[in-house]
Parts: sequence; C-alpha cells; structure tokens
Amino acid sequence: MGEEKLREELKLGRWQEADLKTRPKGDPVKVDLAARLRAETTMTVGWIAERLAMGTRGYLNHLLYRRRKLGGE
Repeated sequence: MGEEKLREELKLGRWQEADLKTRPKGDPVKVDLAARLRAETTMTVGWIAERLAMGTRGYLNHLLYRRRKLGGE
C-alpha cells in the first residue's frame, strides 16, 4: 500500500525516484508527501523517513509537527 501510494504521488508531482535523494531533507514537497503518506497509509514514520531520504524519524516528526503548527494540515 505504501509503495503504491508513493509511486502515485511521485507521478502526480512529476518527480523521479532519484529526486528523493537529491532534494533537501526538509523540502516542502517531501514534507507534504510524508504527511499524506502518514495520514493515508499504515507506513511508520521511520519507513517514510528512510524511503523519502528525509533523515531520521525524529527529524521527520519535527518537520511534520512544524507543518501542523504552521497550519499546513
């Protein structure tokens, strides 16, 4: 489920798989994608952080928390 959703989101955003590794860990598009994956799948924060090349699960949790606080639900 998570991989399928990820591929679908990459296609919609016109991103390539390689873009996940070359873009910054805190890229706003990656944070939005991570939030959607977290809300719509059962994938863990650790899996999402590793799969999207976003650093540790703690850093991703921080990014998601900041996104919620800034009103980017």
